[in-house]
Amino acid sequence: MDRRQEILEAASKSFSLFGYKATTMDQVAKIANVGKGTIYTFFSNKEILFQEIVVKMIQEMKTAADEAISAEQPFQQNAHAVLMKVLEFREVHLLYAKLIEEEKELRTPAVKHVLIRIEQEIVNFVGDKIKAAISKGEIRECEPDLVAYLLLKAYFGFVADWGETHDFELSEEKIASLFRDTIFRGLLP
Repeated sequence: MDRRQEILEAASKSFSLFGYKATTMDQVAKIANVGKGTIYTFFSNKEILFQEIVVKMIQEMKTAADEAISAEQPFQQNAHAVLMKVLEFREVHLLYAKLIEEEKELRTPAVKHVLIRIEQEIVNFVGDKIKAAISKGEIRECEPDLVAYLLLKAYFGFVADWGETHDFELSEEKIASLFRDTIFRGLLP
């Protein structure tokens, strides 16, 4: 493995364990087993290093979401699968989970900016899938970016937030049927 990749992996580990604010270039150098100057050979500062790691994480999330799509399934089942995969990724990916935690606790501006960027990437991704479904005649004409945002926020609300304000969790089947009978039904041609 090359030095640059070792630094990226060490930084990802540090950001995942300690968060953005608490990660230092000294920590990254120690984890990567390189001198701090070596890091600056590849990355001029912590922010640029962080951005590169986030771009990689977004690509991993998109790949996982793409893998959830089945050509044999209708749009609503694929949309549900994609959104559930994104939510699963959000919960199990250590860096993503740590960023959400840091934003809630510390309100770090750089983390807030990154979380907004991630959300925009997800909305764009889902919006592109909606545009493809419109062109295939699977769903009626709509504003893809607005519908993608609505779906994302609604899924986040039911999957991630519901349990915080209610005494019970909603099953994935219940969530799927709720969206099928409301939002997705409204998109049918």
